[in-house]
Amino acid sequence: MDVELLVIPDCPNTAAALDLLYRALDEVGLSGQSVRTMVLSDDAQTQERDFPGSPTFLINGVDPFPQHPHTPALACRLYDTPAGRRGVPDTAQLRRALQAATDPDPRR
Repeated sequence: MDVELLVIPDCPNTAAALDLLYRALDEVGLSGQSVRTMVLSDDAQTQERDFPGSPTFLINGVDPFPQHPHTPALACRLYDTPAGRRGVPDTAQLRRALQAATDPDPRR
């Protein structure tokens, strides 16, 4: 599995996003999974990656929390969670996304 976290410089949610990601990976039995963090620092990079905001989680190159439409920009991102809009998704939401990516039968 390929796991990447895209962030902007000085994103206030980077630490929380990394903590959440490692916790969710551990909870689904992937505690040894490597995670790449990519810092996007200019508009060209945001356009190239179609970046919806920081932080963005990519699992096998796919954003499990797509936000359409969006305009790529060096900006913060908000996630709809059961507790309201937050700077990172809910643990259960990320855990489900990771489980779906490892499920050999995507029809489930």
